[in-house]
Amino acid sequence: MVETDNFKFNDQSRFGVGYLTGMTDQNLHVVERFTRTDANTITYRATVDDPTVYTKPWTVEISMTKRTDPIYEYACHEGNYGMFGILSGARAEEKNAAGAAAKPN
Repeated sequence: MVETDNFKFNDQSRFGVGYLTGMTDQNLHVVERFTRTDANTITYRATVDDPTVYTKPWTVEISMTKRTDPIYEYACHEGNYGMFGILSGARAEEKNAAGAAAKPN
């Protein structure tokens, strides 16, 4: 379980909505739970509570299935406009390496 509070008041919030001049404020409290439901599945559940904005807490739940291919977290790359080029270059290197490995000596 992950409990998060002490959010800074600003114009952006992952869980917030517009409220007066901004989003959710320092009253925001989020409880996140990660539960392995079987060998290939994790259930993510987040409960959001901010009495400044909401009349009662609300919860979202998402099942995540194990993948065999690489995944990349995009949240860390928000606003990073160079990421497309960086990832394109890495994919080209992987493709070239795979092509070279497939060629007979």
